[in-house]
Amino acid sequence: MKLTFIVPPCFDHKQPAERTAGCTRVVYLAPNIYELSVAAVLEQNKADEVAYRDFVYHKTSPEEFDKFFATDDSDVYLIWTVNLSITTDLSAIEVIRRHRPDAKIVLMGPGPTHFTSRCLPDANVFVVRGEPEETTAELIEVLRKNEDVAGVKGLSWLNAEGKMVNNPPRPLIKDLDALPTVARHLLGDAKYHNPKLKCGPYTTMITSRNCPYKCIYCVPSSLTFAREIEFSNEHGRKPTIGFRSPESIEREVADLAAQGYKAIGFMDDNFIWNEKRTAAICDTMRRYGIVWGCQARADAITEPIARMLGESNCRYVDIGVESFNEDILKYIKKGETAEDIYRAVALLRKYKVPVKLNVLIGSSPLETRETVLDTLRQTKKLGADQVMFNIVSPFPGTEYYKICKENGWIATEDYVPTDVQRESILNLPNLSSKEMEKLLFRNNLSFFLSPRFIASQLGRFRSLSELTHAFKALKIKLFG
Repeated sequence: MKLTFIVPPCFDHKQPAERTAGCTRVVYLAPNIYELSVAAVLEQNKADEVAYRDFVYHKTSPEEFDKFFATDDSDVYLIWTVNLSITTDLSAIEVIRRHRPDAKIVLMGPGPTHFTSRCLPDANVFVVRGEPEETTAELIEVLRKNEDVAGVKGLSWLNAEGKMVNNPPRPLIKDLDALPTVARHLLGDAKYHNPKLKCGPYTTMITSRNCPYKCIYCVPSSLTFAREIEFSNEHGRKPTIGFRSPESIEREVADLAAQGYKAIGFMDDNFIWNEKRTAAICDTMRRYGIVWGCQARADAITEPIARMLGESNCRYVDIGVESFNEDILKYIKKGETAEDIYRAVALLRKYKVPVKLNVLIGSSPLETRETVLDTLRQTKKLGADQVMFNIVSPFPGTEYYKICKENGWIATEDYVPTDVQRESILNLPNLSSKEMEKLLFRNNLSFFLSPRFIASQLGRFRSLSELTHAFKALKIKLFG
């Protein structure tokens, strides 16, 4: 069978949805290793031909996208769908249907895992819920043999009467080391750049799946969110964390170094768990000479860990700050204090590890204009190298969605997918959606156009090309 993964272009002239983090529109492009992991599993069956078409990367117009399906003969099309891309992906299915009415289409990711019925427009579309690798592989085998899909765990589909059938959930993958290395070769000669790492070629990796903490607003990476939605629907709690071994991680890093990669962004929801595991990974990164970055909680940064990061080419640590207001931090069940954030930033700066702080406006009904402005002041005072200001979105599947829904704080009739870097659909008791959008824009201008930020960044780029990529990303961040 011929299997083709597709990343459809945007049909509404907006920035395309970012499909790995899953809650924003693209600021800079990155490879979607989650669907490339599925592709690698499918490639293990030598009878299948697996292809990958990223129409966003290649800036394909909707007209050219339509022409592609007029001549393509794939048996199955696979799409990784997040909430922000559902409308785009359903439009893409309409395009496919004009040319290939009987082709099978598989949707996976957090969008169809939650909005399952919406993502089943016809009987030849299938939704893979939750963790996708094993379900997708079994589905393709069943389709190849023209057998009944009713036995495929983790699958949703339409029966002969047009009614949705949700097969039982699939157990989580126990041994992540058993998964093949993601199929980056399908990207061809595509090159990616991360402005925070300032060198390339760049790619992404994950070393674990899920996070045990209970932040009420949290939307983790799109793979984790799909995994979390599916598991909590059955068990009423978050899934356990899945870890790769340090040996498995080193094998992949070694392969990437041999392929010429110079920079890696680790996409784990929480990269740092303990000093022993962190030391093993840092040792690998140091030996292969690859610059890298990760996401971590402030309370995980100890002095030994900060030293390891500084000695192993770590060029950024993303820390979720959300707010410096203690009452807000308690309300959102962050499990950290402002003092944890101050200490973590001080330790990282001591060992010359650049820090990016992630600030979330509106994560609590306690938020006011003053708490937002105070967080900006504290952020500037800490001297962070980068900041990302977002507005909370009440994602279905989170505790905050239930709170907002019950209190009537959602400005629209119900949840509508929004770009958290730009839009709000919440009217909180002390802060309206429009006020939050204005504060977001003001905070971005105040931080990114400050002389201190500009001066601190200019000397860090190794080439005009990397500076250009960073400037384009900043322009998109500020103005769309």
